[in-house]
Amino acid sequence: MHLISIDDLSAADIENLFSLSDGFLEIASRSIKKVPSLRGRTIINVFLEASTRTQSSFELAGKRLSADVINIKGSSSSVSKGESLKDTILTLESYRPDVLVMRHPQVGASRMATRYTSASVINAGDGTGEHPTQCLLDLYSLRRVYGRLDGLKVAIVGDVLRSRVARSDLFGFRKMGIDVRLVGPPTLMPPGIEYWDVPVYNDLDALEDVDVIYLLRMQLERAKGKVPPVPSLREYSRVWGLSQYRVKPGQRVMHPGPINRGVELSGDLADDERSLILHQVESGLAVRMAILLTAVAPAAEEATG
Repeated sequence: MHLISIDDLSAADIENLFSLSDGFLEIASRSIKKVPSLRGRTIINVFLEASTRTQSSFELAGKRLSADVINIKGSSSSVSKGESLKDTILTLESYRPDVLVMRHPQVGASRMATRYTSASVINAGDGTGEHPTQCLLDLYSLRRVYGRLDGLKVAIVGDVLRSRVARSDLFGFRKMGIDVRLVGPPTLMPPGIEYWDVPVYNDLDALEDVDVIYLLRMQLERAKGKVPPVPSLREYSRVWGLSQYRVKPGQRVMHPGPINRGVELSGDLADDERSLILHQVESGLAVRMAILLTAVAPAAEEATG
């Protein structure tokens, strides 16, 4: 099983992953947190773009399932010497891995990798394309907090233009019955947004009646020499940044990380009880354990059957 896009999964598939995640969440509360589910299996994490949360989450998820886990980062890989992605994947395929977890700065890299390996490929973020496992952990975190998903109202706020999280969350949230809207300045909305069939708002009044405010990081590193979409981070923070006083009672705040305190949200709000940021991280470990197990399960059943 490959997981390249959130559209690779049906609503039933997502619910099955959540059922597995419930069990792994319970395991995390034990004194011994390891289970033998993937003993003898090999997972290679190929992270050719910087990551802390996603890479460490997948590494820990694999180890808690008793898999052999290898981590490859861009700065220490042959890609930094000019090797093509195809040759990198073919080299890794020679080790007969069961799963390749891949992050790459180019859209479509994970899908291309599926042509050159028999391993299950999991997209851990491809440029401005998608980040399906982030969407799944966000959904799981919401289900844990609210007990339901259908009918929730979520506003995704900020740099939608360069956000793979916004794309995956928009598609995945709507699949599970969540009412989604996009909020931000016009310069941070992608071309053709009118074809996404989603309400778009250009001021924070759109946050008044939502249950959850999902903040996005301003990803200036993806601008690559282009004219910045906002005058400055200070100006963006003044107009669009959220503080405790801009969040209504009962509303929750989410963020995929890493957060920029003082830009998209204040430090006080990041640490507020209404923030689900660390809750998302906790949910992410359980969900990624479920994803890894599911990715290998068909092969495991075939081998034992």
